Amino acid sequence: MAHREPAVAGELRSLGVAVEVQPAPLGVVWQQARLPARLARGDIDLFWSPLLTLPRRTPVPAVVTVHDLAVLHVPETLPWKVRWSLLPFLRSSVERADRLVVGTERVAREIETAFPAARGKCAVVPHGVDPVFRPVDASERRAIRDELGAPGGYLLAVGTLEPRKNLPLLLDAWERLRAERGEATPPLLLAGPPGWKDEALRRRLAQLADAGVRHLGRLERPALVRAYQGALGLVYPSIYEGFGLPVAEALACGRAVVVAADGSPAEVAGDAGWTFHAESAEELAVAIERLLATADDPEIAARARRRAQRYSWPVAAARLGEIFRAVLAERAR
Repeated sequence: MAHREPAVAGELRSLGVAVEVQPAPLGVVWQQARLPARLARGDIDLFWSPLLTLPRRTPVPAVVTVHDLAVLHVPETLPWKVRWSLLPFLRSSVERADRLVVGTERVAREIETAFPAARGKCAVVPHGVDPVFRPVDASERRAIRDELGAPGGYLLAVGTLEPRKNLPLLLDAWERLRAERGEATPPLLLAGPPGWKDEALRRRLAQLADAGVRHLGRLERPALVRAYQGALGLVYPSIYEGFGLPVAEALACGRAVVVAADGSPAEVAGDAGWTFHAESAEELAVAIERLLATADDPEIAARARRRAQRYSWPVAAARLGEIFRAVLAERAR
């Protein structure tokens, strides 16, 4: 159900999933004003919202996936429209939900701290990684690096050009490395679409292009997979994330990662990554140095793959189904 035809509607229908559209000018208007009446018709056993909030009036058992609490912790990194659509409804959603699905233990703790009503209702279901994200052998890795014009290897960053991704700090750290290592510094490739408040960042990327920083833009899935496979490692300096799917994708390709400490991406990376404090370019530069010192090490690659085995979409789907059945059983008592 949605307020406009989803981009993946054709794929959903081909899989046997019915798609209903109740037109509305805004998703939040549809969710709060039109959806409750649709849910009340009597043909719905359970409602699952995959995106953070529920209608304030939900006439059937309800499960909500809360990806993160960025709107509470780092609201300055979000457009006003996003804040307006989430903030008024978070508390009521937590209180109304029979179960809250989250991607990491970190987010579960954050929700339970912010909303005592969530205690005992959070279920951790890590995201999965598509099987196309897999390692390649050394010869294929060299071929990918040649294709990307970086035969000596490159550092990869993946994410939308927006404030939360902390990319200016990454550029500061990379420039520190280049001041110390000179031409031996690996190029830095950024894969991701333009985003919110990205004007200054895009100007800086253009200024650093001749030095070795390249913005690849948004990559289609096959090109993104190859970018991971050829990288020396992934640097993911985001200020705040609820999971950090690029981290799991890089691990599945046998690549080590650098992530901010004390956040969900560090939980995802486990022992297959190096960490730094998200406000320190110096610490980030040191963490990148550590990654480079072990890049292409078979033991590091094996560690990354072992960690990635935790992230499976079939396992996540099965777990979600178990949650739905448990909620319905509880309501039937």
